[in-house]
Amino acid sequence: MTARIYTAGLLVIGDEILSGRTHDKNIAQVASWLQVQGIRLSEVRVVADVQDRIVEAVNALRESYDYLFTTGGIGPTHDDITVDAVSAALGVPVIIHPEAHAILERYYTDKGGLTDARLRMARTPEGAELIPNRMSGAPGIRIGNVHLMAGVPHITAGMLDALTGTLEGGAPLISETVGGFIPESEVSELLREVEKAHSQCQIGSYPFFRDGRVGANFVIRSTDADELQSCFDTLCDGLGAAGFDFTPGGI
Repeated sequence: MTARIYTAGLLVIGDEILSGRTHDKNIAQVASWLQVQGIRLSEVRVVADVQDRIVEAVNALRESYDYLFTTGGIGPTHDDITVDAVSAALGVPVIIHPEAHAILERYYTDKGGLTDARLRMARTPEGAELIPNRMSGAPGIRIGNVHLMAGVPHITAGMLDALTGTLEGGAPLISETVGGFIPESEVSELLREVEKAHSQCQIGSYPFFRDGRVGANFVIRSTDADELQSCFDTLCDGLGAAGFDFTPGGI
């Protein structure tokens, strides 16, 4: 019996992408992340900040694939209309999500408070759940098989990380962890090189501050046990060669 292949579509939203002012980096990172989840990215569309165009694309992609991911258009400005467009596509009203409101209120307490513009980032389609965002407070949004994420690549990466292992995919996700009192800034290039050499793996870095020292745990995830072990061994070898003490399993 042939295993089912899970598929996804990606909708990149924003005039700045189409004008060339901004070079999109999310297509590659979403595609790589989906591959690790055992899900195949089957189609990508790029649309302008025009509600009718977004509605049309959302309905086409969410009905064609198991999952739809969108990037862009969920910020605080007037042209951030992704929430409105997705709500229209799904036939539900836009609400102020109470949990998102509370998150933003806490986040902006020492940053000038929750203005009307910032409150726009608490708007969601009715019935939506939130995707955590540890980078900048404003959460992503999940409703049905549609996932709304930020356009800024490093924020998108954090939202993808929060979704890791939560989607039904083609194969179970397995992981290995290595950690130590290792500043992540000193091994960022090593992490990139190791991940690049193991296309079936994804490495998440989770810094901490403990006993007056900085450190990090590095979590490797994959659907392939052999590839996971190879990536783990390569990372450990690299950390050792760089002179770092590390602990398999993390600390």
